[in-house]
Amino acid sequence: MTSTIADTGLDPRSLLDVAYGQAQTGLAEGGIPIGAALFAADGTLLGQGRNRRVQHDDPSVHGETDAFRAAGRQRDYSSTIMVTTLAPCWYCSGLIRQFGIGSVVIGEMTNFSGGQDWLRELGVQVTIVDDDRCIAMMSGFIESHPHLWNEDIGVADTVSDPAEETA
Repeated sequence: MTSTIADTGLDPRSLLDVAYGQAQTGLAEGGIPIGAALFAADGTLLGQGRNRRVQHDDPSVHGETDAFRAAGRQRDYSSTIMVTTLAPCWYCSGLIRQFGIGSVVIGEMTNFSGGQDWLRELGVQVTIVDDDRCIAMMSGFIESHPHLWNEDIGVADTVSDPAEETA
């Protein structure tokens, strides 16, 4: 049986603080400010990470994938909680589905709406915090780095030289 964040008694905002810290670190490194963390149902931090596409020149290093990799192998993911500052994209939603992560806490989906509805349909318990810090950090980044943001979400950019914006 899949547990939900409500079953754990954990505070989603407290869990989000870890992911938010990762997003801040990513921004300070010149990257895209999306952080994530994977927790056990008892609140034990299993892994944390951030979007490092820019830092590693690797389009596959999203916040959720970085946290997932940092957590290492788990026997069962159904009672784990993926916490992310921004709604998970389809790539990260696929990871959540593939490994049966039972709950997802989303800091915000004002700036980007990903696969959360699909995850809900599949039985994943989704909690949206609508955190003002996450909204402000992401909207500020998008405004300052529109080319980098478009690259991150797979939108073709018509600017002739997006290299001017490496974060």
